[in-house]
Amino acid sequence: MKHAEKVKLGISIGDLNGIGGEIVLKTFDDSRMLDFCTPVIFANTKTLNFIKKHFRLSLKFQGIDEPSKAIDGKINVLNVWKENVNINFGQEDPKVGEYAFKSLEAATAALKANDIDVLVTAPINKHSIQSDKFNFPGHTDYLAQELQGESLMFMISDELRVGLFTDHVALKDIANVITPELIEKKISLIQNSLKQDFRISKPKLAVLGINPHSGDQGVIGKEDEEIMKPTLEKLRDKGELVYGPYSADSFFGSKNYKNFDAVIASYHDQGLIPFKTLSFGNGVNYTAGLSKVRTSPDHGTAFEIAGKGEADINSFKEAVFKGIEIFNCREEYAELTRNPLKKQRKKI
Repeated sequence: MKHAEKVKLGISIGDLNGIGGEIVLKTFDDSRMLDFCTPVIFANTKTLNFIKKHFRLSLKFQGIDEPSKAIDGKINVLNVWKENVNINFGQEDPKVGEYAFKSLEAATAALKANDIDVLVTAPINKHSIQSDKFNFPGHTDYLAQELQGESLMFMISDELRVGLFTDHVALKDIANVITPELIEKKISLIQNSLKQDFRISKPKLAVLGINPHSGDQGVIGKEDEEIMKPTLEKLRDKGELVYGPYSADSFFGSKNYKNFDAVIASYHDQGLIPFKTLSFGNGVNYTAGLSKVRTSPDHGTAFEIAGKGEADINSFKEAVFKGIEIFNCREEYAELTRNPLKKQRKKI
């Protein structure tokens, strides 16, 4: 089985003026990381050597021209560009944004071609990366276009998993975007992910309401009464373990989330504020629902500390480990669900 082999892990370098280069190189400055995967960083050896010297690191790179030439036991750098890049830590620069996209584009192409098994993305600056080729709110939407499947932002840690009905949607549009069809689709995506990516055969889900106090029976908005509750009841009638809608303000403080395999929030901040409060530094952003595995740390470019040597690598390191773990779970799930009738005949 493929999951017994060492995973080939692709890394897009993100915005070079942010903390991406620092957290990537500091993670793999620990040679023990090479026991878990064969890393391929999509960037340029000269660029990474500049970052390495800036932070006084001792790791060594192996420059390659295509992912198939990656060497196990080495930190491989696929040279996406040849020219020098002018790095100014903490500065927003559209030119640097171009290199962030070049790295992401090359890494995504390698993922699609099965030249790498997993993609871990370092943070981008969502403004400076914008161009004719990248006109998206973030990584998730770009990868949804490039990879098969329906994308779902799924924040994960060892104790908490939070999915979203809507991610990068303006608050004023939330109530109009959340429809019965969207609710059913997103719940199905999370259920499938929990089964194939996390080995949970019968997922138990909690759903947070759209309005304060889930609308207080229609007193504070009617969306929960007219849209959310009937849809969840319909799913429960089919035997699905989907509960709610719960009032979001007390759900996490009461530790009710510990009774469920995942929580689904109605909008971005409703889910991510409690997730990052409880898991910051150890949380991972996982793009569920796609044909390939992509993870990232749960933070941004952190321009305010870029270049100062203060970045915490824990979330990026967790993104690496979770990416490897999810890939192996998927391989195992695919093996177990492949031709089950054929396997039963063999046992008779």
